[in-house]
Amino acid sequence: MQQRHDLALKGRVVAVAADRGHHFSKPVLDGIVLVEGHGVEGDAHAGPFVRHRYLARRRPRLPNLRQVHLIPSELFPSLLEAGFEVGAGDLGENVTTAGLDLERMPLGTLIGLGPSAVVELTGLRTPCVLIDRFRAGLKRQVLSSAETGPAFKSGVLGVVRAGGPVVAGDSARVRLPSSSFRPLPAL
Repeated sequence: MQQRHDLALKGRVVAVAADRGHHFSKPVLDGIVLVEGHGVEGDAHAGPFVRHRYLARRRPRLPNLRQVHLIPSELFPSLLEAGFEVGAGDLGENVTTAGLDLERMPLGTLIGLGPSAVVELTGLRTPCVLIDRFRAGLKRQVLSSAETGPAFKSGVLGVVRAGGPVVAGDSARVRLPSSSFRPLPAL
């Protein structure tokens, strides 16, 4: 497993996306606003309680640990090599980054986005059957075959700890937790 000191601590925002409806892909926007304890303003997954449709039907009062979905843009070229053209927003992410090993960051990592927003990582994004409905065979490409490292290569989920605007070109700054190194669990 990659050690803490090997993780890049500075990156940038490549794109931002949000959608009021529960659609798999999200349209890329000029900017989004993160709201503390709520998520992305105007996004279907925002709110203090779980908004994921499957989970919300079963346990609607669970805290929403999926307020924001972040994905590294470095995933896209590897998917293209496998024959899948995927771009920002296509996999449902709100924030597309460059330069950060998101899936290798420990639980509780804080990512500062733009001038004031902060997202705390709560887990790996688990690819579901919808990813194959988007592009047949894509799910297999985002499952890791490596014995070390993250089980999935489809981004991370988090909660908003401090709100603010986020636009493409903004900085993305990482603050690792001071506690023991714990890999992100799948959500």
